[in-house]
Amino acid sequence: MTDTATLTRRLSKAKTGLILEHPFIGSIAINMPFILSDDIPTAATNGKYVKFNPDFIAGQTDEELKFLVAHEVMHPMLDHNFRRGERNHRKWNRATDYTINELLVQDNVGKMPQGGLQNTSIYNAGGGSSDGIYNILEDEPEGSDGYADGSGPFDDCEDAEGSPAEQAQAQAEMKIQVAQAAQAAKMMGKMTGGMARLVDQVLSPKVDWRDVLRQFIVKAQTDERTWARPNRRFISQGMYMPSKSGETMGELLFAVDCSGSNDQHALNQYAAEIKVMKDDCSPTRIHVVYFDSEVSHCESYAPEDDLDIKFHGGGGTAFSPVFRYAEEHGIEPVACVFLTDLYCNDFGDAPDYPVLWVSNGDNKAPFGEVVMM
Repeated sequence: MTDTATLTRRLSKAKTGLILEHPFIGSIAINMPFILSDDIPTAATNGKYVKFNPDFIAGQTDEELKFLVAHEVMHPMLDHNFRRGERNHRKWNRATDYTINELLVQDNVGKMPQGGLQNTSIYNAGGGSSDGIYNILEDEPEGSDGYADGSGPFDDCEDAEGSPAEQAQAQAEMKIQVAQAAQAAKMMGKMTGGMARLVDQVLSPKVDWRDVLRQFIVKAQTDERTWARPNRRFISQGMYMPSKSGETMGELLFAVDCSGSNDQHALNQYAAEIKVMKDDCSPTRIHVVYFDSEVSHCESYAPEDDLDIKFHGGGGTAFSPVFRYAEEHGIEPVACVFLTDLYCNDFGDAPDYPVLWVSNGDNKAPFGEVVMM
C-alpha cells in the first residue's frame, strides 16, 4: 500500500525545489492545492487544484515528480482549462502537452517522465502555441483507447468548473498570480527568456491570426442570393444575374507568396489552416495559387481531395497577377486569402470579393483586411 504521508512530503519537496530553482513556476505551484486520488490513472487539473494518482507518482523519481508538478500548474497558467471550447478533448489535451513539455525541457525543469509528449518539430510547425499544434495533429475519436501515434499525455487537462462568470474570475485571478510570480522571479534574476515571452503572451495576448482567418472565411459564407456581386459567367451572354453560395460555401482562393522572403515554417502553419477551413466550411472548391512576380503554379481541390501545399517559384513579388489569373481562369471566389510579408507595391485593383492579407511583415495594404501572423 502506498504511503500517502511520504507522497505528500515528496510533493512538498517538489514545490520547494521549483521555488528555489524555477521561482516563476514555483510561485504558482506553492499556491495550488494538491490532492491524492485513486479516481484518475495518472494526474489531472481543472485549473483550481491538481489531482495525483498515488501509485503513479510513487513510481516517479524526484526530478520526474518536479517536472510533473510544473507541468500541471502550467495548464492553468496558459489558460488551457478555460478555452478548449468545442475542440476535441483528447486532441486538445495532446496539443497542450506538446506545448508545455517543450517549454519545460528547454528550461531544464526536472526530468520529463517516460512517455511524455515532446517533439520540437511539432512544436515549431504549430507556431509554439497549443492552438496551432491542435490544428496540425491527427483527429482523435472521443472515448477511444490509445492515440493515433501510439502515445498519449501523462495527465488530463480538464475543463474548468463553474459558471462562465466564475471561470472568468478564476482566469483573472490566475493572471494576477502570473504577473506576481514573474516579478518575483525577475527580482531573483531567475526569469529565463522563454518564460518571459510566455508571460508576455499570457498577460498581453495578441490577436491570433488563425481566429481572424476563421472569422473572415465564415463571414464570407451566405445562403442568400446577392446582386452586389453579379455572376460573371452570365455577363458575356448579356444577362445580369445574382451570385449565390448555399450552406456549402462557394469557392475559396488562397494565394501563397513564394518570393525569397517567406519560409517553410510560415507555409506549414498556413497549410494547416487551409485544411481546417476545408474541413469546417466545406467550400465547393479550394484554389491555391502560388506566386512571386507572376503566378507560378495553381492547384484546385474538390471537397474529397487531399491538400498538398508546397512552394513553387521564388523571386520578386507582385499581387496583381493573382487577381488577373483568377479572372482569366473563371475563378469566382467568395473570399481570397494571401499569405505574404506585404513587401510589394504592385497590388493591382481591388477585386469585387473580400481579401484578407495574412502577413509576417509589418507593411500595409491599400485594400482588404490585414492580420499579423
